[in-house]
Parts: sequence; structure tokens; C-alpha cells
Amino acid sequence: MEYPTRPQRKRGGGRDGSQWNYALLVPMLGLAAFRWIWTRESQKEIQKAKAQYDQDVNTMKSELEARYRETLKERSRTAAMLELELEKEKQRVKGYKQAMASQSHQLMEERKQLQQERQTLEREKQKVVSSGAAGAVLHQALEGEDDWYRRATATLKELEGQLVERQYAYCSYIQPREQRLEMEKNMLLKAVREPLGRELDLESDLRDIFKRDRHCAEVANMDKRKNGSLMWVYLKYWQLQVTMQKHKRAEQALFGGKIQPGTK
Repeated sequence: MEYPTRPQRKRGGGRDGSQWNYALLVPMLGLAAFRWIWTRESQKEIQKAKAQYDQDVNTMKSELEARYRETLKERSRTAAMLELELEKEKQRVKGYKQAMASQSHQLMEERKQLQQERQTLEREKQKVVSSGAAGAVLHQALEGEDDWYRRATATLKELEGQLVERQYAYCSYIQPREQRLEMEKNMLLKAVREPLGRELDLESDLRDIFKRDRHCAEVANMDKRKNGSLMWVYLKYWQLQVTMQKHKRAEQALFGGKIQPGTK
């Protein structure tokens, strides 16, 4: 914009000065109007930006609160499921303990009964031995069963070693489950095929051990024989049964007429 040049002031007149003032007033008013319009538009933009910012913040806040509530719900559901599973495991372990206690009590009662019967047989044996010739006959009959007794004891000793290895495999973190199952299968087959296994009903007892004996020693344990609990009760029970069988076989041989006084 070109501003008019300042006219030379003429002598004797004031109108030229007024014209000069009006010429300056017009652009100043235009500049003031521009500043007012610019300031107003700027304030509108600022208000608009602030409103958009507040809207974005509220939207983000709502989304975060919704996600937080959903996370809390999910964690609550997960915690409830974990508590339910934990309670189930507690009940299952409690059931196992009760079953183990009942089975152990039953085995201990049977063991006591076998011990009482063994003591009775020992007393009868002493009476027969003290009777002279009859004692010699009974002694001969018992000697005739020594070979069977040694074989039966050796079988139980072998089975004990297999049970120790099986329980070690059960308690191990590195041995595969299939290897343990194969060991159990072989023991069951042998118990069915061998006469001693059928006489003592080892198959049923072994299945009970495989199902219920879950005892393992501490992780740092290096002694395999510290694993297992029910299996050791059964091993003692089987040994007592073998001892009882020896006396019963001798008694059957004696009263069946297979052993005669003075014969070997």
C-alpha cells in the first residue's frame, strides 16, 4: 500500500494538516481490525484444539478404564479357577492319604495275624521237636522245603530290586514315563507266569503299589531305597507269606504221608 507523501505545508491554512491526520488514521484502523480478527480466530482455534484434546483424553481414559476392568475380571476368573483346581488337588491328595492309611492299616493287621500264626506254628514245632521221633520227622519235612524257600526268597529279592528301580523311575524328573510303564508291565507278566506269583497273588498287590505308592524322597536324595512306602510294607508281607507257605507245605508233606520216620 502506498501512503501519500506528506504535502508541503502552506502558509496561512490548517486544512492540509487535517487531511494528513485522516490519511494516517485509515491504515491504523485497518491494522487494528486485522489484529482483532486474527486474535479472535486464534482464540477459536485454541478453544477447538483444547476441546479436541479434552475429548481425546476422555476417550483414552475411558478405554484404559475399560481395559483395566476387563483385566481385573480376567484375573479374578483365573484366580477363582486356580483356587478351584488347588482345592481339587487338596481333596485328591487327602483321598490318597486316607486310602494309603487304610491300606497300610489293613496290611499291618494282616502282618500281625501272620506273625501270630507263625508264632503258633513255631510253638507247635517246638512241641513236636521235643516229642523225639515226631520232632525228627517234622525237621525232615522242613528241610525238604528249604530248596523251595530259597527259590521263593530269591524271587522276592529280585522283585524288590525291580520295585526299587520302578519307584526311582517314578520319582525321577528325567526318565521317560514309557520306560516306567514298561518296567511295570514286565513285573506284572512275571507275577502271572511264575508259580510263586500265583500263590501269593502278586499281580493284584503290584497293581495296588503302582496305583497308590507315590512316596518320593527329597530331590537331592541319591539313595534309591529311600523312595516308596507301600511297596516296603508289601515286601515284608510277602516274606511272611513265604515263611508261612514253607511250614504249610511241610505240614502237608508230613500229614500226607510223603515223609516217613527214618527216611531222607
